[in-house]
Amino acid sequence: MLIASLKRLEATVVTETEALLSHRPFDQEAVNRRKSQSLLELSRLTRGLDPAEVAPDIADQLARLSRALARNQGVVSQHLRAVEEISEIVTQAIRDSESDGTYSGHPRG
Repeated sequence: MLIASLKRLEATVVTETEALLSHRPFDQEAVNRRKSQSLLELSRLTRGLDPAEVAPDIADQLARLSRALARNQGVVSQHLRAVEEISEIVTQAIRDSESDGTYSGHPRG
């Protein structure tokens, strides 16, 4: 049951990562909901689990999930930086369009 839960979370994370990399539209709310459900399920399944006694197959799946999460984190961070840059450009464009140049030293022509 634990391995199945880990695989589901990995599949969700990989799906999100691939959608972001390929610029495909996807339902971010649904992905976030699946990730939250997986984390809740994992927290229940691992309650009382001794990390020193984790079976090798579970350790392998945890390593796979860890790699998928690291890749996802990098891709999501890149997208967030892009959104921030676009937001700054739009904000500046709005400021420039609303300004009459009085305080900037650059009158509108």
